[in-house]
Amino acid sequence: MVSEFCFGALPLGPLQANLSLQNSAKLMRQAFELGINFFDTAEMYKTQGYIGEAFKGADRDQVVIATKSMASDYKAMQASVEQSLRELKRDYIDIYHLHAARVGGEVFAERAGALECLLDYKQKGYVRAVGISTHSVTATCAAAEQDEIDIVFPIINKMGMGIINGTRAEMEAAIAKAAQAGKGVYAMKVLAGGHLIEEAVAAINYVRALPGMVSLAVGVVKEEELKYDYRIFSGQITMDGQEQSPRRTSKQLLISQFCKGCGQCVEACPNGALRVEESKARVDHGLCLQCGYCSPACPEFAIRLI
Repeated sequence: MVSEFCFGALPLGPLQANLSLQNSAKLMRQAFELGINFFDTAEMYKTQGYIGEAFKGADRDQVVIATKSMASDYKAMQASVEQSLRELKRDYIDIYHLHAARVGGEVFAERAGALECLLDYKQKGYVRAVGISTHSVTATCAAAEQDEIDIVFPIINKMGMGIINGTRAEMEAAIAKAAQAGKGVYAMKVLAGGHLIEEAVAAINYVRALPGMVSLAVGVVKEEELKYDYRIFSGQITMDGQEQSPRRTSKQLLISQFCKGCGQCVEACPNGALRVEESKARVDHGLCLQCGYCSPACPEFAIRLI
């Protein structure tokens, strides 16, 4: 059983706010004290250790943790799972996803080795549920038909921003299909990477109302954001403008002069917001989800989310 408010740990780490281990752990413990028991992270976010620090020594059954790896074969996924167990300081992981934002319905064939590894770890008791994290309508539909997949973590927001291989309406239908097939479904990017901050109540409630939706992962980096989002989920804030949002709306992806135009960031971007033009990377801020996935892909350290 998970809380409807899932604490998204991506913004805490070096891809975004780069908070300290101690401050991040304190914030997650504050969330737990509010009744939030579901925490989502990933190998590439570099925040697994933050969760491990926050809940070391805690009753493992009281905290539900989801993580994910972009590994595509058995050996690489095995290394990822073992690293996750160490960093999370746990002897099992509740949910382990194939981290496959840009891959379509072919994901289960392309990453058959990685999936086999997760199923083996599930059989041994080190993983309790196997899932997929995706921006794709076709991958969400394919997951609904995969008996081995327990959990689906799709992108969905009322702008339809970031969805690939289909429209917002088609993703809504795919989510309903997955839920009807018995999959646990929780959502990412409900605030569209910050584009819906000024209408957070409507944005969150839109996703909450989708048939089959169990939980929503929302990233926070300070106590004021945590308490504001908690009041939305608990029904204390019922309309936008009732309370001023503590989130900044001016965060942007910046590309420095050190960029050499190699294009590796373009490949890493899940939403097609980056391109190479005149030997430099350029960003379309209207498409940018502010996820920070491009930053670790840059060999020149030329990308920052500020």
